[in-house]
Amino acid sequence: MPAPHPTPARRGWCAATLTALAAIALTLVGAVGSVASAPPAQAGPPGDRPGVNLFQWTWDAIARECTDVLGPAGYGWVQTSPPNEHAVVGGQWWTSYQPVSYRIESKLGTRAEYAAMVRTCRSAGVQVIADVVINHMSGQTGGTGWAGTPFSTERYPGPAGGYGPQDFHDCRTNIASYQDRYQVQNCRLVGLQDLRTESEYVRQEIADYLDDLISLGVRGFRVDAAKHIAAADLEAIRAGLSDRSVFVVHEVIGAGGEPIQPREYLGSGDSHEFGYARHLKGRFQADELASLRTLSGQSWLLPSDRAGVFVDNHDTERNGETLSYRNGSDHRLANVFLLAYPYGWPTVYSGYAFTDHDAGPPSQADGAVDDAVCGRGTWTCAHRWNETAHMVGFRNAVAGAPVTDWWDDGGSRIAFGRGSAGYVAINAGSSPLRRTFRTSLPAGAYCDVVSGARSAAACTGTTVTVDASGSATFTVPAEGAVAVHVGQRPAGGATPAPSPTASPTASPTAAPAQVAFGVHATTTWGQDLHVVGDHPALGGWDPARAVALSSATYPVWRGTVALPAGTTVEYKYVRRQGASVTWESGANRTVRVPAGGTLALSDTWRP
Repeated sequence: MPAPHPTPARRGWCAATLTALAAIALTLVGAVGSVASAPPAQAGPPGDRPGVNLFQWTWDAIARECTDVLGPAGYGWVQTSPPNEHAVVGGQWWTSYQPVSYRIESKLGTRAEYAAMVRTCRSAGVQVIADVVINHMSGQTGGTGWAGTPFSTERYPGPAGGYGPQDFHDCRTNIASYQDRYQVQNCRLVGLQDLRTESEYVRQEIADYLDDLISLGVRGFRVDAAKHIAAADLEAIRAGLSDRSVFVVHEVIGAGGEPIQPREYLGSGDSHEFGYARHLKGRFQADELASLRTLSGQSWLLPSDRAGVFVDNHDTERNGETLSYRNGSDHRLANVFLLAYPYGWPTVYSGYAFTDHDAGPPSQADGAVDDAVCGRGTWTCAHRWNETAHMVGFRNAVAGAPVTDWWDDGGSRIAFGRGSAGYVAINAGSSPLRRTFRTSLPAGAYCDVVSGARSAAACTGTTVTVDASGSATFTVPAEGAVAVHVGQRPAGGATPAPSPTASPTASPTAAPAQVAFGVHATTTWGQDLHVVGDHPALGGWDPARAVALSSATYPVWRGTVALPAGTTVEYKYVRRQGASVTWESGANRTVRVPAGGTLALSDTWRP
């Protein structure tokens, strides 16, 4: 009887079924388990700096991103998608979570490319954490894996002898109740073959796989579906590693009333705190940011130094459990809070836009994933946004400083300091906020890292001046944020630039060529689409001078602009309704103007 492959009616490879999801409470309960008192091998991920999850990015693309973006922005580590050989079913994202062997070869790249990526990232000051799938093998009945490895229902090759029927749990049915610990940890998660992890042989096979990744330079693991493995089994697996100093974080989705909770797993690593992400969604969507003041003191949260926190991940953005790129400013501002507030160790999630739950990233005809290129295709590149990349620098600058000088309006507007090192104001309201804020910053001029670009030498955002008493008067944009810290000062004497900021590559003197802008965007009555960018012909980042696009081919808006041939121009789309302007999310888009003729662009509005 063929084992069913996962369908949209599940929460990804690592979660409960939708039936269990419906029972999830917003508040976690305290967990049981004597192992919670065991010390971790490491208090935080490599470097104790924020990390990024580049979901379904190829190894070559991650290597380039480490050098060009992650290292310079201050990211301490990057989490890769599972590097194991997987089943060949189609282009779905979840094929990465159906192992057929522990060979390091997948649709995301080869073993050599993975090893090269690790070396490149470490040279850029960025460590690598691998997402590892060790609870189960594929749910397919058999066939040939991505790298050509043959397998059958309960026979898979491994580092030593591989797995046979005796290496899987006796329960051959799917989990029916998440209130039953035995079922959760011994039966099948939507048809996936559940490994007998209490077996010394199975533990050694898994440890050998992890050791292989360690030999390539990997410095940590995110353990997928850890909830479905007994905590004692994971402790034993870790004890068998050649290097037990590697960082480990467990994906344990705690739900109110369930017998298995994240605290049980602290004996072999940290755990992800899903309750934090759910709580952020509730507060931002209800305009109750003021209640976040006491967040870190909540008893239902994991201890801060053991909690991996995020705004969203690949599962939760699909099941709606948390905010996602589709939530626009709420999502971006939640990431500002994630990186500004001192609870847990944060991961910025960066994937791709999708309309189908199962849809994989942009891929080639043979299923190999295309290298991510920000500004093209459906890649969200959320880790490059000012609200993330620039706030990583903020978090690094204020590390260890307590929350001070909290202010709120009782609802959607908050501000707080991080000792004498930084200050942030978040306005989730629909109108600008201008007031005098009390800070603990030393007197002087600071640069808002959210409103402008940064370089090694200076920041070009809006200047915020703190007087001798620690007071600063400034405006926080509607659905926006302002963040300053002691590590970023204004560009010397320069006029503050708006966000997005200008690219130094655009030149108004080159011969003109035509760029035909086209963007797929739905609107409501009275709204229009415009394109604005860093060249005067695109309004010089002034939305009042942006180029109006035609709706003649709605929902695709079009317009052609003459720009200097051979130059690189940055741009974004904006919605306008009267005096109201809404910027699309994400990093500045980039286009290389052709030497002649017309270049046609086909973009999609980023909410």
